[in-house]
Amino acid sequence: MTLSRRKFIRVLGGGAIFAVGAGGAWAASRAPTSARAPWRSAGLEGTDIRRVALSYAVLAPNPHNRQPWLVDFDEPESLTLYCELDRRLPQTDPFDRQITIGLGAFLELLSMAAAEGGWGTGITTFPEGEPQPRLDGRPVAHVRFTRGTGTGKDPLFASARLRRTNRNAYDDRAVKSETLERIAGFARQTCMAWTNDKDRRKALSTLAIDALGVEMGLRRTAKETVDALRVGKAEINRRPDGIALAGLVMEGAYDLGLFDPVDLLDPYSTVSKRERADEREQIESSAAFAWLVTGGNSRADQIAAGRDYLRFCLAATAAGLSMQPLSQALQEYPEMAGHFRDIRRELSIGGDETLQMFVRLGYGPAVEPAPRWPYQSRIRA
Repeated sequence: MTLSRRKFIRVLGGGAIFAVGAGGAWAASRAPTSARAPWRSAGLEGTDIRRVALSYAVLAPNPHNRQPWLVDFDEPESLTLYCELDRRLPQTDPFDRQITIGLGAFLELLSMAAAEGGWGTGITTFPEGEPQPRLDGRPVAHVRFTRGTGTGKDPLFASARLRRTNRNAYDDRAVKSETLERIAGFARQTCMAWTNDKDRRKALSTLAIDALGVEMGLRRTAKETVDALRVGKAEINRRPDGIALAGLVMEGAYDLGLFDPVDLLDPYSTVSKRERADEREQIESSAAFAWLVTGGNSRADQIAAGRDYLRFCLAATAAGLSMQPLSQALQEYPEMAGHFRDIRRELSIGGDETLQMFVRLGYGPAVEPAPRWPYQSRIRA
């Protein structure tokens, strides 16, 4: 699901859109400013290292921007991380693997932010045991902050507030092999691999496009995406999570009744057909692909994958690259089984290994950050 301003002009027709939006002042006013405020205010939260670190950690990448983290300040200079269970994705992530990866990214950014202030973090994951087959109410991690015991500042942290998920088409510039090799080298606990080979990119693009077609062609999995859509300034500011459709074109089309997210549940609707064509164009524009593999698939493996994925994202950002995860073929529901098998074969994933992340890369246009709940709302009373 990668709706963009350019696409809506194509889907709805220029005449309708221009009728919506003469008046630059009104258009500029449609930005969901408060929903993006956490990106500007991170680190400006006083002297409590837990709050400072948390204000950055909530910026971590996570599936469908569900922001599943919830913390308890149960002891001085410590916190306990939980998964907010109603923010999981039971249709496309039936075993909470992707949600756990998002929680791992949160922990890595939390640790980086603490190190920036001269604090070390002792992280114990799943102190009451690893929940299977799904996450439950037990803690995901306990974190203790200790002043002056860290390993030093991480240079990747400078990109924390600049990282974006970019769902647009990328330009035709090649991504150099040495750039990809350097970015992959920032992984600490997992194996990162990549390709910029033309033939492999074509094969992987086809796999990703076909898997996305399965997800959006099944009503129950498509609905999980549609339910995550937030259209227009008021809705995005009111619920600053999910997939934001912001700006003059999006909001104008919605207000005029030219777009209803429910139309995306019908694979034969005009909007769905246009969306599929545009997704193909975007994915085929990828200049490179990268993937992250772990030796197993325990909850600890998934947390490690999230921590290294966060590092990969920050390294790519620092290199000026755009990125977008393409998780569909990695998902573990029955209708995806063929694509799950095919992408593992294409990437030579071993029998005991788990393909945790698959990402497209390139040079894309500048995009705004995704909405975020204020960090204060993620503290459990």
